[in-house]
Amino acid sequence: MTTLQPGDKAPQFSVKDQDGNLHTLEDYKGKKLVIFFYPKASTPGCTAEACNLRDNYEKFQAEGFEILGVSADSPKRQQNFKNKNELPFPLLADENKEVINAFWVWGPKKFMGKEYDGIHRTTFVIDENGVISDVISKVKTKDHASQIL
Repeated sequence: MTTLQPGDKAPQFSVKDQDGNLHTLEDYKGKKLVIFFYPKASTPGCTAEACNLRDNYEKFQAEGFEILGVSADSPKRQQNFKNKNELPFPLLADENKEVINAFWVWGPKKFMGKEYDGIHRTTFVIDENGVISDVISKVKTKDHASQIL
């Protein structure tokens, strides 16, 4: 599995969020961007992670960061997840795995002794010029904001 490293250009993408609005990497030119990939909306770990980012959203804004969440869930599932947890940032419904594959976060996983393919919980921090400045693959779901900031 190839992975993106700090210093690499972030891959281009064009995917719709929970409300059908299109998001591209170009939209965030000149801004710092946090893209967090999570396995499945509304599961305990993903909820803890998203809510931790929500609770620290003002700190991210103060530092000039935008945040995007990404999973392969449908727009409807993303919308329910966003509304239920009052998430202030867009959630991309990457059902075709366009962004997921571009960022190399899809691959073999193990859970309770079973192997399957899925999304690896990974966060990318991208600078104003579209260059990856940090990759966090050991995500602490309950304390993720401090890992990034």
